[in-house]
Amino acid sequence: MSIEVVVPTLPESVADATLVTWHKKAGDAILKDENLVDLETDKVVLEVPALENGILAEIVQPEGATVLSGQVIGRIEVGGVSADIVAAPAASDVAANLPAEKFSGSTEALSPAVRKLISEHGLDTNLIPATGKGGRITKTDVLNYMKSQSSNNVSNTAAPTPAPVKAAKAEQMPILPTSDRAEQRVPMTRLRAKVAERLLQAQQNTAMLTTFNEVNMQPIMDIRAKYKDSFVKVHDSKLGFMSFFVKATVEALKLYPAVNASVDEQDIIYHGYYDIGIAVSSPRGLVVPVLRDADLKTFAGIEKGISDFGAKAKDGKLSYEDLSGGTFTITNGGIFGSMMSTPILNPPQSAILGMHAINKRVMVENDEMVIRPMMYLALSYDHRIIDGKEAVSFLVTIKDFLEDPSRLLLNV
Repeated sequence: MSIEVVVPTLPESVADATLVTWHKKAGDAILKDENLVDLETDKVVLEVPALENGILAEIVQPEGATVLSGQVIGRIEVGGVSADIVAAPAASDVAANLPAEKFSGSTEALSPAVRKLISEHGLDTNLIPATGKGGRITKTDVLNYMKSQSSNNVSNTAAPTPAPVKAAKAEQMPILPTSDRAEQRVPMTRLRAKVAERLLQAQQNTAMLTTFNEVNMQPIMDIRAKYKDSFVKVHDSKLGFMSFFVKATVEALKLYPAVNASVDEQDIIYHGYYDIGIAVSSPRGLVVPVLRDADLKTFAGIEKGISDFGAKAKDGKLSYEDLSGGTFTITNGGIFGSMMSTPILNPPQSAILGMHAINKRVMVENDEMVIRPMMYLALSYDHRIIDGKEAVSFLVTIKDFLEDPSRLLLNV
């Protein structure tokens, strides 16, 4: 009996998807729930698992194809396959294709995707830190190990010559030849194209301005230094800066509702809730998961939410639900060392807050020069519905809350 591999139902806002990667070839044995295909949409990468054990009898749609909801992309011949049958040959293939001195450790507990990566790149499993259940090596472990080796210019094995990069691959950067004046043309990924579209939309369809201020981070740093250990013990989460910024932003939005509003043609939509988008860097590019009902969350709830977003973004597990909506966005270029920048609006939102690097600077307090850890803040806003005075006052309010964070706890 054969069954069809079909594209899962896509959300209404997503017209189609790109078939990024087939993890199996026609004729390969597969196990139920094993990931067969990666599909890239404008926002996320979807995995299509096998519904039954069997053989991948046919690949109907190749890598790089544009596919629709419910479209058949492959066929599986069901039956005659067990976990032992799939794992044993794959393990022996890995060992056979690698020099003995370059490979050690058993591959029997590794998933097919992990075995494939180890085989292709000639990796030693004993050198890869394992974070999976029972000390198993996951695909993410292998990718992180390869990235660390690349960034440190360390090579434990003679790596094979890299194959040409397929344009549809979302997490790979083109590898240019070493010859002078090399060039390589690759199409944008769907996510990159969508980001470009939205940035142009923001520039062309809004009256965007930016106002700047600076904040003394010493009070928050003192609180973190005093309570960070007990915070982790009680809440099992680190106490970062973002929870303070989210809390201060929400309180400022309550005072200036236009900053939490959006424009819909000739109407202004004022939102009675506070869904804060947190810009996160992922292997595929910048994504903005949404922290919903941020006004109802505690410091610990905010920190856990942001931490979960970071982990999901790293593993490519963010869902449409995570990325949909949002009434205001916060982006932190400071983690990359940015001193000052102008963030671009995230339509249809009317404002975005930019955080930057913390640097010690000489400041004047009570007519005396003191050294303080300072951060520049930037608020980009849509001048069509937010006046300059309102924008400046909103940013000053955030600054005041951050420099006296006890107000966030007392709601004054």
